[in-house]
Amino acid sequence: MQGKLSLSILVPVYDEQYLVEASLTRLAALADCPDLGRVRVIVVNDASKDGTAAALERFRDNVDQLGLKNFEWIFLEHAKNQGKGAAIRTAIAHIDTDLVVMHDADLEYHPGDIAKMVPLFVQEDADAVFGSRFLSSDFRRVLFFRHSLGNQLITLLTNIVTDLNLSDIETCYKMVRADIFKGIPWESDRFGIEPEITVKLAKRKARIFEVPIRYSGRSYAEGKKITWKDGVRALGALVKYGISDKIYVADAYGSEILARLNRAPRFTRWMADTIRPYVGDRVLEIGAGIGNLTANLVPRVKYHASDINPHYLDRLEALKQTRPYLQVHYTDASAAETYPAEQFDTVICMNVVEHLANDVEALSNIRRSLDKNGRAIVLVPNGPQLFGSLDKVLGHYRRYTQEQLVQACQNAGFTVEKVLKFNRLGTPGWWLNGRIFKKETFGFWQIKLLNFLVPLVRPIDRFLPFPHLSWIIILRVDPQASVGPGRSQTAANI
Repeated sequence: MQGKLSLSILVPVYDEQYLVEASLTRLAALADCPDLGRVRVIVVNDASKDGTAAALERFRDNVDQLGLKNFEWIFLEHAKNQGKGAAIRTAIAHIDTDLVVMHDADLEYHPGDIAKMVPLFVQEDADAVFGSRFLSSDFRRVLFFRHSLGNQLITLLTNIVTDLNLSDIETCYKMVRADIFKGIPWESDRFGIEPEITVKLAKRKARIFEVPIRYSGRSYAEGKKITWKDGVRALGALVKYGISDKIYVADAYGSEILARLNRAPRFTRWMADTIRPYVGDRVLEIGAGIGNLTANLVPRVKYHASDINPHYLDRLEALKQTRPYLQVHYTDASAAETYPAEQFDTVICMNVVEHLANDVEALSNIRRSLDKNGRAIVLVPNGPQLFGSLDKVLGHYRRYTQEQLVQACQNAGFTVEKVLKFNRLGTPGWWLNGRIFKKETFGFWQIKLLNFLVPLVRPIDRFLPFPHLSWIIILRVDPQASVGPGRSQTAANI
């Protein structure tokens, strides 16, 4: 992110008639923030029972007197009380900025600290910045030892689940890149939204930073609402989201389905080990996803990881931070103009070609990206008889027979070096889910079982009495080829 940024501030409000006007007025501290060009404040009255609605109306009538030219104000209401998380979900539809942060409608937090969080998105390419009440700061009000113990316990357990070392996961001030925030399906209605945000950002491999913030906590006599019951609910939320794979909003790319497959890292290592002998030093990977295979194949002299899914490109950019040889860019396998201008000694294209209406065109584009001695490594699904509901929801046009695959590759100007039969282990699960039960996603425990079984079954996979789930075909550029239909050749080493 470069230049001045825009920020949405989400303000859930419930029964804060005495404080909400002062809390919103204090946001004026951001008017002079040099890193912010525009601020949008989205206030959601969560069906307050006191005079909050009237207080918000007064503030709305007088907001112009604050003279905040770069501020926009949106006021929304719930007809029924639903909780903080639900209020945040309501506000999401109105976010049109670079960044988003939550702000409570009381006076415990100091909006001036928000300005300290913004620069990290420019200077450190942060995906999220948490304001910690427990790092060194100018001050914090001393209150509630037992309450702080509960907070520390939830933070500890969250760190165990996420493998992070955060100091304060219950902080209100969580600032997130808006495209990431809007791309995650939020589920919590109440205060479970705090561990949910942390866990799901961790699963998205977000680059998270912390900055110290001031904190003026209030007592229950002063209106504090969170209780030990919310702490128990937070622990339940931690368990729920710790095993959940709902980290992508449903989209045209099948992100939410593919996220579950990322629960099987041993399977990815198996795939990487299978193709590694054929991978050169200058690599283009098409359809790299979030970089699971990439991480298993680097380092290389040069490695270009590409995809068409903007969420995945964000994840690949994070992977790039400590790998100077890694380049990340958008590449559509079916659009030649999106390919890098340079040529490579290896193009890897796994689980992509079956998604494209014109597979020969995509393979021809891959061929043109290779140097004269280049090699392509392509994985596609095997067996038209296995085509089912999972293929449909993933957007597969086809599953291949060996003859269909070889013919397509030859029509694209390749000679076939080798064809490998890969992954008999996964076939029973795919057949049951896609053909028998007509499911549209994989069960959590099925994926965990697959990951557990891979080291045990991998050495004997070729002896299993099932058809293989995928083809891996190793291709060489045919310098004599005239790309077009009707060519035939016998594949070697099949």
